[in-house]
Amino acid sequence: MKVENVTIKKLNENAKIPTYGTDYAAGADLYACINEEIKILPHETKFIPTGLSFAIPEGYAGLIYARSGLACKRHLAPANKVGVVDSDYRGEVMVALHNHGEEIETLEPNERIAQFIITPYLKAKFIEAEELDETERGAGAFGSTGRK
Repeated sequence: MKVENVTIKKLNENAKIPTYGTDYAAGADLYACINEEIKILPHETKFIPTGLSFAIPEGYAGLIYARSGLACKRHLAPANKVGVVDSDYRGEVMVALHNHGEEIETLEPNERIAQFIITPYLKAKFIEAEELDETERGAGAFGSTGRK
């Protein structure tokens, strides 16, 4: 397993540095940098500060995913499904948490609110063509690879 240094800056003295739950966890936990509990109403989205900014290396992106327990048990997940933090962004990383449930949910200070995965990406040069190469699937859309 390759480990890279990623520089972070605390924008708030109460911010908590991301942590990994186990040695082999892909996602590091992001924490709510709030001074008091925050209530999120049903079907409401709130931007939750982490109190951190990151210097993600060029060629990489930080991806913000739901924490499975928070999403499945309390219906709280990123509103945009997967947040993207570009390598040239130096502002505070915020998590747009949406309450998909029917009950008010309460976040506590320093509660784990999302997973953060830093991953390489491919920068594409898009080239227009008259035709594309043929594949077995072809233009088959939703459900086209299911059981026959």
